[in-house]
Amino acid sequence: MAAPLIRGIILRVGVEFRVNWISRGLSTSATCCRRVAPLGPMPNMDIDVKNLDDLEKYRSYTRYLKVAREESRKVHWWKTYRQYLSQDEEKSERIDIGLPNIRAPRIKEVKERKRVMRENHKNSELERATRLRTLSIPLDEVKAEWERTSGPYHVQKVAEHYGVYRDLFHGATFVPRIVLRVQYSLDEEHSLPVHRGNVVTPSEATIQPEVTFEAEESSLWTLLLTNPDGHLRDNDAEYVHWIVGNIPGNSVQSGEQICHYLPPFPAKGTGYHRFIFILFKQEQPIDFTEDCLPSPCHSLESRTFQTFDFYRKHQDYMTPAGLAFFQSQWDDSVTHTFHQLLNMKEPVFEYDRPPVYHPPQKKYPHGEPVRYLDRYRDSQETTYGIY
Repeated sequence: MAAPLIRGIILRVGVEFRVNWISRGLSTSATCCRRVAPLGPMPNMDIDVKNLDDLEKYRSYTRYLKVAREESRKVHWWKTYRQYLSQDEEKSERIDIGLPNIRAPRIKEVKERKRVMRENHKNSELERATRLRTLSIPLDEVKAEWERTSGPYHVQKVAEHYGVYRDLFHGATFVPRIVLRVQYSLDEEHSLPVHRGNVVTPSEATIQPEVTFEAEESSLWTLLLTNPDGHLRDNDAEYVHWIVGNIPGNSVQSGEQICHYLPPFPAKGTGYHRFIFILFKQEQPIDFTEDCLPSPCHSLESRTFQTFDFYRKHQDYMTPAGLAFFQSQWDDSVTHTFHQLLNMKEPVFEYDRPPVYHPPQKKYPHGEPVRYLDRYRDSQETTYGIY
């Protein structure tokens, strides 16, 4: 009996090879692969798992944390868990356009902290008040310490969350090292502060706010208030509400009024708008003749503004140093602003909801409710409810 015809073809020899067997129209394939060596040393390759008792112990969490931080700074050939999850793996570092960080040496801060702790341990009255739960903590001092140390970095994170740097400076960032205090006066006794994204209604912000900050008398500053969410025609443009330049020290009233204050006017139906105060530190007096607007200026076309272009124009002589912002949405005072100040008809935005989707009508609607046909009636006819 004749043997069947068998033909073998070797396609690849070496690391990977494939053999095809063809017999009477039946074909099968087999693939053999060999693992390739890693691109570099694997983690913990130098550890002998058979003698774990001989490994050097850290003895404390501080030593372990120090070794872990040193290891994290090294460059490895593999990717970390965060790098795999991050969407922008090759994201370049963001440009810092703020003031330089003038910070005391770390050793000096540690010594000062230890000195305060020793004094607290020696204070018997403090110990007794703590034990009896009558100790009162001065919150003003705590807030001042927070503003001096970690507060600017917290404000920067909040601003990044709200997209302030993305929309105003095209992604460039800065640490607001100057604490900017803004307050709207409600009456003779009460005032409403602006923090970092708190809600202020347009009726509460009709009057020019009081702005204070710590500064040397010989320094010069520029204050800006802008709304990146309220432009009626261009989504990438802003409306400038207030600009004061060449402010001597912290006296905002003595500065040059480049653009007088205009109350917030978020259009009805557009939700919350961000109103952002930015404080720039000037290196020298700046000529704002080209940026000045007539006073009063109630033209929205003239108030069309872009913070990025304004900063790029004067970036050689000013640096962003302070930041504060609030959120606001429409109320009754906006109608008065459009009609009386801007002298225009108030725009109202409404959401156009898509028509209700109904699946194709069944010829024999078994198991459907009694008023099933009401879904497919003419909209002009009277119906008794939609199911």
